[in-house]
Amino acid sequence: MALPYEFTAPTPLSYFASLVRDDEALPLFEAAAAVAQDEYPDLDVQQVLGDVDQMLARVRRRCPDDAGPLQRLRVLNQFFFRDMGFGGNVNNYYDPDNSYLNAVLRTRRGIPISLAVLWLELAQGLGLKARGVNFPGHFMIKINLPNGQVVIDPFTGQSLSREDLSERLEPYKRRNGLVDDFDVPVGLYLQAATPREILARLLRNLKEIHRTQSDWLRLVAVQDRLIVLLPEAWVEYRDRGLAWAEIGDLRLAVNDLETFVDRTDDALERSAIEQRLQTLRRALN
Repeated sequence: MALPYEFTAPTPLSYFASLVRDDEALPLFEAAAAVAQDEYPDLDVQQVLGDVDQMLARVRRRCPDDAGPLQRLRVLNQFFFRDMGFGGNVNNYYDPDNSYLNAVLRTRRGIPISLAVLWLELAQGLGLKARGVNFPGHFMIKINLPNGQVVIDPFTGQSLSREDLSERLEPYKRRNGLVDDFDVPVGLYLQAATPREILARLLRNLKEIHRTQSDWLRLVAVQDRLIVLLPEAWVEYRDRGLAWAEIGDLRLAVNDLETFVDRTDDALERSAIEQRLQTLRRALN
């Protein structure tokens, strides 16, 4: 007897789209873990979630019932950075695996943003008021405590003073002319990032790795996710279109580049892409 309907498993991209549809209920860790399905198509994201739940249970057992926020923070940092040995992959920083949470859990090595996403998931389970920070050049974590704020570098576990943060900002400020009359306080660089912003930064890190390595098929997969995540980020259509052109799929390249040209406000970039479109259309016809 035929079944009344046939169940079809969602594709990795449609699963990701379902996770990031609503800002209010966006599960950061699950969505970040799902990114790895492009590289690991058989990955069971629920198993990754279960592994982290087990870690959380372990760290919870180390916290007394009456532990305050500062004590919980110290217990978490001891567990995460020292006992478990999570830290930055200084030997192979640009390995794509550093951005895949299943690989980070296995190797205990990552980049600031992947380590932060994992740390934040545990912190949330401990009831800590912790958020990610899109600090220039290096993703950070901030924790609000009753007596003030702590900023942590997830790459090393180091707590950073305002002086440390100012020093790290100097090269960025000088590159962008943010000195003297144009200077802004350090606190403005410590605004909490939304889950959508964190996912975008994670994906753009992967995008840059694949672009540098001319790995166009993997780049397209990342661009698909960025466009699902940020449907009005027109530069992502441009970059996907340029990747399709490199692969040789001129029809898809033209579709994406036309979308960019129709929607962008950047007149200079529009002109450059229009010229590229003329070349692609000639080749297509």
